[in-house]
Amino acid sequence: MNKTVLITGVGKRIGYALAKHFLARGDNVIGTYRSHYDSIEQLRKLGATLIQCDLTETTSVANLIEQVNSAARLDCIIHNASDWLPDNNPLSPSDTINRMMQVHVNAPYEINLALADLLIQSAQLNTDVVGASNIIHITDYVAEKGSKKHIAYAASKAALHNLTLSFASKLAPHVKVNSIAPAMILFNEHDDDAYKVKALAKAILPKEAGNHEIIALVEYLQSSHYVTGRSYAVDGGRQLM
Repeated sequence: MNKTVLITGVGKRIGYALAKHFLARGDNVIGTYRSHYDSIEQLRKLGATLIQCDLTETTSVANLIEQVNSAARLDCIIHNASDWLPDNNPLSPSDTINRMMQVHVNAPYEINLALADLLIQSAQLNTDVVGASNIIHITDYVAEKGSKKHIAYAASKAALHNLTLSFASKLAPHVKVNSIAPAMILFNEHDDDAYKVKALAKAILPKEAGNHEIIALVEYLQSSHYVTGRSYAVDGGRQLM
């Protein structure tokens, strides 16, 4: 049976790759985006249901919840949308931490609570499968390590993983809830060779991981019947450096 997957932040990089993966598999994809990219039209042509949503605005989050709640079913939520805001940005420190918490904590918290019944209903259609529905939070390896230049960001990602623990307990056994904590997965087009060398040197597996690493892990977490409340690091072994 085709599944319905909600993915936040499908405009580029991991979110875009995940959306294309599920669409190619025949699943129904509901994707959110804040800014319009050519990739949004590509996903629309492939059959995705796309909702413009700024997670920093509570009314926008409420509109997203209302639209998704009208869907026939929901099998998985992947909280991928992220805002990598450094502490030395033009905003005040209070505005910086509030923005990071709104995008990475407040919005996922509200969405999970509001859509939990849909996830449970879908899981109950598969009575022979424990944890048939899933929530996956895309956090960051700095959630455990911290960051000198992105303190607010790191703190909010740590809080997002804490939501993983609470929701895993609250929604069991119908819904499994896990975190994926990536480090450097893909270089940006503007990254120069010097930056790439420096970034790769931070891991004992010095390579660009690629989107397939995240896709494969998402597939595992969806298919597993015995994993919940865990965080999976995809960081090339940075903690061993």
